[in-house]
Formats: sequence, structure tokens, C-alpha cells
Amino acid sequence: MSKTYFSTATFRFLRALSRNNNRAWFQAHGADYERHVREPFLQLIADLQAPLARISTHYRADPRKVGGSLFRIHRDTRFSRDKSPYKTHVGIHFFHEAAKAAASVPGFYLHLQPGESFAAAGIWHPDPPALARVREAIANGSGEWKALRKAKLPIEGGSLKRPPRGFAPDHPFVDDLKRTDFVTSIRLGDRDVCKPGFIGDFAKSCRTMAPLVRFVSRSLDLPW
Repeated sequence: MSKTYFSTATFRFLRALSRNNNRAWFQAHGADYERHVREPFLQLIADLQAPLARISTHYRADPRKVGGSLFRIHRDTRFSRDKSPYKTHVGIHFFHEAAKAAASVPGFYLHLQPGESFAAAGIWHPDPPALARVREAIANGSGEWKALRKAKLPIEGGSLKRPPRGFAPDHPFVDDLKRTDFVTSIRLGDRDVCKPGFIGDFAKSCRTMAPLVRFVSRSLDLPW
């Protein structure tokens, strides 16, 4: 029987945290966080190592409690007016093995938040050198990019109002050259996340989005 990772208790905890975003409440409900959120996520990450390797052997599912694929629940409030100490969502990311050596690398992502969960892939806010290389690949007529656009994989993220310097305004992919992010996503309902077999559904979503990650990887000369 397919394994179930998350339950209504996972989303109930996150909703309660959004109403009680303070250290005293979190400390009093730390056991619920471990049982319904952190432990299921770490197990999912460990179980995704094999499915992810079938997509690419260069992307890592790291189940370490600290420094791995699971994002910290604590917010960095140093430069924010919002001093709420905790995130009200949970995310995991699977980045390229070159992540420590390169400032910007593509990856796969899972975001859990009541009513707003999604799977995503691509590269978000790439640094200028990485962004320039992706744009160059598009401008030079990448066959992979043409196939992506023909397949109508939705590309999301920020865009400039005008073409970036050095690119013709009448380029056939000018709207793509304006992009500052190259991300695609698939929405997930709370029930989808909680049902048995979710790991298979997420792996399928990653396979659907993989052409974008592959294109960005090759644009950055990263092995796929």
C-alpha cells in the first residue's frame, strides 16, 4: 500500500501557527510540529532520493535535519518590519549538486501551505551572470527552449518592461528574454497532498517540469 506522509493534522498545525505566530505557542506545540510536519517531510525527502535520481543523478534529495533539503521554519527577521518568528508554510528544495560552488542553480521545490500548496521547478532570482547565460541560450535559438515553448509549459516569475540591453525588441522570443525568473509550477490541493501515493504524484510533477530544469542546467554548463 502506498505510504501517506501528510494528514489534516499537518495543515491544522500550519493554520494554527498562522494565528499564533509567537515563540511561546510554538514551543508549547513543538511535539506537533515534529510529528505532523518535520518528521513526515524528512521521510518524504529520503524516499524521494530514488525517484529524483531517475530524473537526473545530479539533483540531490538531502534528508539531513539541518542543512539539507528542508527549509528552516524560522524566518529571518533582521531586515523585515514583520517580526513574526515563524513561516506559516513549509518548503523543501532539491538543488543541483553544484549548489555550493555556484551562486545560482536550478532545482525542484515543494511548498505546503493550507489552500496554497504547489510543486515548482526552475531557477528563481538568478544572479546576473546566470541570467545572462540563460538569456543567451534563448537568443541563440536553443532547440530545447523552442520545444519547451511549443509544449506550452507555463513559465512564471518576474519580467522586465523592456528588452534587456543587447537584445533586439523584435526577437521572436523577446518576451522570454525579458524574464528575470524561469520557473514553472503545478498547484496541489490539500487533499492531494494527504492522500496515499502522493510521492508518486510529486515525482510525476517533477518529470513534467524537468525539461525546464534541464534547459537551465545546460545553459549554465551544469551536467544533467
